[in-house]
Amino acid sequence: MKTIATKRGVLPGFGLTMGYSVLYLSLVVLIPLSALLLNSTGLTWGKFWDIATDARVLASFKVSFLTAAAAGLIDAVLGLLLAWVLVRYDFPGKSIFDAMIDLPFALPTAVAGVSLTAIYSDKGWIGSLLEPLGIQVAYTPIGITLALMFIGIPFVVRTVQPVLQELESEVEEAAATLGSGRVRTFLVVVLPQLYPALLTGFALAFSRGIGEYGSVVFISGNMPMKTEIAPLLIMSKLEQFDYAGATAVALLLLMISFLLMLVINTLQHRLRKTAR
Repeated sequence: MKTIATKRGVLPGFGLTMGYSVLYLSLVVLIPLSALLLNSTGLTWGKFWDIATDARVLASFKVSFLTAAAAGLIDAVLGLLLAWVLVRYDFPGKSIFDAMIDLPFALPTAVAGVSLTAIYSDKGWIGSLLEPLGIQVAYTPIGITLALMFIGIPFVVRTVQPVLQELESEVEEAAATLGSGRVRTFLVVVLPQLYPALLTGFALAFSRGIGEYGSVVFISGNMPMKTEIAPLLIMSKLEQFDYAGATAVALLLLMISFLLMLVINTLQHRLRKTAR
């Protein structure tokens, strides 16, 4: 009589692991978001609409989303180049260069903001060189974008790098053997396989940039209607004890961010299915 041996996994069964996952997710994500929704119950629809359509709120959202999108797109290009260099080439100091990619993760965002402001202000090392050219970085949307690029670049590099490592160079060599040039090989053979990873890196950098506060608050100048970001507006309303207004702006920011991430994740899923 044959006996069927069941394969035992390293982790406990589905019920126990799923229970711990739901508990962790509830404590870290669901309960705080539920508190935000409960705090907004005192808002009437009319008051919420007035806050959402306020000119200052709309201007802060415009600054936050446009600068985060611009920083994410630039990071997608630069991150791909950095990941390509780290994977495809060997050079002295590669390990140090690789470790420096993760520096924005370890560096406090406030320190990054102060450092960028000191460098790119009118009297800074780089800002003093750009001022005669009529280019101002600090206290402008350009400075905000630069700060968001700094904190977002590791997400793209660390997302694309493993995909490049798994991508065999023989495929590129075969394309070259068939007469394909470097640009055509990259665009036709390599890039389609990197689209999902690039989109994931962009989504992570973009979402990180939307909620960034520490590195932006110093270099932005915090000028309402010009360089004020949405997280700073929320903090300003809290300092003024306008809890209803802060909750409304936070809820609106949450809703828009969720919809954008849903669209990006759907597009990413379709790209992965197409790549297969």
